[in-house]
Amino acid sequence: MNFKKLWFFFGLLKYTIPVFIIHLLLFQLPDLKVASQNFYLSIPELYLIYFIFSKIILFVLIQVSKKNFDNVGMTFLVITSVKLAMSYFIVRPILNSTTENTLEKANFFFIFILFLAIETLITIRLLNKKQ
Repeated sequence: MNFKKLWFFFGLLKYTIPVFIIHLLLFQLPDLKVASQNFYLSIPELYLIYFIFSKIILFVLIQVSKKNFDNVGMTFLVITSVKLAMSYFIVRPILNSTTENTLEKANFFFIFILFLAIETLITIRLLNKKQ
């Protein structure tokens, strides 16, 4: 894979690393630090899971764009739907928890939306490159 194709992965890193650092620093505040100790999945684990999902999605989209550029948008929708279904199975223990964990739910959905937005932006750039 040449450098032009790697910039999609660097774009993913460029957006996620600063937000990840800010997110971790925010959870170093005393009240948030205590609350985060009871999380089902820690912040780094969630970022790692969604980073891997995003990397797979971008890899598949690049491969589809090489073979049949007209199917990139539909492929993005299908893969994002699969990611949403997999995310449900990840979040289900958090949703079914008996303890009050609104901060953990908000944290999970923030990370999900963050990676979805990044994937969408990178996909838009991929689609605009071919025009």
